[in-house]
Amino acid sequence: MKILRKLQRLLRWIVLLFLGSTILSVLVLRWCPVYVTPLMLIRCAQQMSRGEVIRLRHHWVPLEEISPSLPAAIMASEDQRFLEHHGFDFGEIDKAIKERKDGRRNRGASTISQQTAKNVFLWPRASWLRKGLEVYFTGLIEVLWGKQRIMEVYLNSIEMGDGIYGAEAVSQLHFGYPARDLTKANSALIAATLPNPLRYSSKDPSPYMLKRQTWIMRQMRYIESLEEFKKWRSKDVEK
Repeated sequence: MKILRKLQRLLRWIVLLFLGSTILSVLVLRWCPVYVTPLMLIRCAQQMSRGEVIRLRHHWVPLEEISPSLPAAIMASEDQRFLEHHGFDFGEIDKAIKERKDGRRNRGASTISQQTAKNVFLWPRASWLRKGLEVYFTGLIEVLWGKQRIMEVYLNSIEMGDGIYGAEAVSQLHFGYPARDLTKANSALIAATLPNPLRYSSKDPSPYMLKRQTWIMRQMRYIESLEEFKKWRSKDVEK
């Protein structure tokens, strides 16, 4: 019985330590820039293991210094209900499950919030453990960060090319100007790479990329017409 009580106390302390440390880290990153993510470190380690020169281009900029066309393009491409849901798009999850049961191609159903939680706090390889932690961290950032901060961190930390992370780095390297000057066309092109930024390039787009860019630009008109998006952008300007 004494051993059981000790194990219970130990387990209780482990749970409290986990909750305290994770909530504190999310709170700190509510205000502090995210300069490095687990994926960045993993990519650097992979480059070193292959005997390559380390490639890591990343420069944090506030959301107001990123063209409003880019978040519109990202929402159009990745998560059109970003401003409506609370971290999880159950409609898309249901569609993904049905398609998988029908034997059709696997489709992603992760929201921008889920992708941000994974990018900042977790590792890329899928597993039940990572999925469970992803749900936990997604809930935390939805409550403690809000949509403005989630989008700001997403646009600054997402992989956008080989060794390229964030809007400012990809804009400077691929288009020759800062992220605040990104056009709608180039924003859509960047968004078109996100399913696989190591395969697709916004600097040298393939015919498939250009076709996807056209589709995203049509969807952007819908996103930009939403009252929720107009309010969201006005709040961003006031920051």
